[in-house]
Amino acid sequence: MVHIVKDLEAGPVSGTQSVDRALVLLQTVARAGTLGVSLSGLIAGSGLGKPTVRRLMLALIRGGLVEQDAGTRRYHLGEESYVLGTLATPRHGLLEIAADAVVRLARDSGDTAFVNMRRGSAAVCLHREEGSFPIRTHALETGAQHPLGIGAGSLAMLSALPDGEIEIVLADNAARMMADYPTYDADLLRSDVTATRTRGFALNPGRIVGGSWGVGVALRRPDGSIAGALSIAAIDSRMQPPRDTELAALLKREARDIETRLARRMPQPPLEDKT
Repeated sequence: MVHIVKDLEAGPVSGTQSVDRALVLLQTVARAGTLGVSLSGLIAGSGLGKPTVRRLMLALIRGGLVEQDAGTRRYHLGEESYVLGTLATPRHGLLEIAADAVVRLARDSGDTAFVNMRRGSAAVCLHREEGSFPIRTHALETGAQHPLGIGAGSLAMLSALPDGEIEIVLADNAARMMADYPTYDADLLRSDVTATRTRGFALNPGRIVGGSWGVGVALRRPDGSIAGALSIAAIDSRMQPPRDTELAALLKREARDIETRLARRMPQPPLEDKT
């Protein structure tokens, strides 16, 4: 994951730093969505000077990754970004594969179902589907991003990582956790990971929004890496045993189906002949 830092203009610039700066700008354009972003917005968001932003944006435009609206002068993702995104869909197009599973989970449970994907040290909610139960939880909205470990689906992803990678994620998220999630700390998340592995599914006992509980399971690609997670959220009275385990069974059933479909779309390359 590329991080925006405030001293990007300090000191001489290497080729790698130029790439990092260009990626920061590309991510800023992408996150602006359909409204696009102005030159001043790019300068403010990146911490880069105006000449540097102009130079890097021209390079991104030449590569087709970014385009500038002739009328508004705002920047948008370009055609080449669309092509690259399409080519990445078989590996990362989780919403396309999991959308029908999320609908079934909401229908069968009556509660709110989610599919999340991993984005570096964070989890992003790709979609939420409302169930029929009249009292709903709104702790997680589509597009919301939390550090890995915050929320049921996010905790399921964190718990499925190797221990060494978990420590890297915790260190990466330390500053944001302290600023935005003061009730969490690294030791609590390590304890949650242990409980998740023992229980067989992740449980969020209302830690983000009081009374809003969730259960989650991770989704793996054929190579074992983490693609995302499925989760269900409900008010606390609907998440008590044995219903939490019953909901986890629904999630695991759909997760197996999604992982099978991921495997079909990502056939493993043949082993090299070593003779």
